[in-house]
Amino acid sequence: MPIPTLTTGRLLLTPLVAEDARQIQQLYPRWEIVRYMVATVPWPYPDNGAEHYVNNVALPDMEKGIAWFWTIRRREAPDELMGLICLYDVEDNNRGFWLAPEWQGQGYMREASIAATDFWFNTLNKSVLRAPKAALNSRSQRISASSGMRIVRTEKKEYVSGLLDSELWEITRDEWNARHVS
Repeated sequence: MPIPTLTTGRLLLTPLVAEDARQIQQLYPRWEIVRYMVATVPWPYPDNGAEHYVNNVALPDMEKGIAWFWTIRRREAPDELMGLICLYDVEDNNRGFWLAPEWQGQGYMREASIAATDFWFNTLNKSVLRAPKAALNSRSQRISASSGMRIVRTEKKEYVSGLLDSELWEITRDEWNARHVS
């Protein structure tokens, strides 16, 4: 199934393409973004990091049908990438996202997260969504909590910034659909 563009009141979530690597490379390698990413993210971020990730991880996983990646853009500036959101059909890690710091705190990621999560449940017909996050990542926690997710497990995990307390958040399709009318 081709990955559709998702829209919200203010955003376009456009399927990731190889050409997006240039803008990702300009935005992504900042400590405010990478510090709570999994430790497999190289830091310092290499000059070809985005190109390598997009072409050797994200796009191949999209082709395999196990991942769905979208760039996040404002409707009034569709050529300007603000961040990325992805869904993965792997155990205990179904959604991830990042947003450039200059766009944070304005509700954009909450909007993008609602659109992607609704796609997970009501287009892909998945029964549960789980999202791991560093316990220190309060912005990400607020997005999960506001959408009805709950913590189901805590553990220690390696992140770019070191070994941290980690939380696994979860919501079921029934819980999601009871809270969010499409």
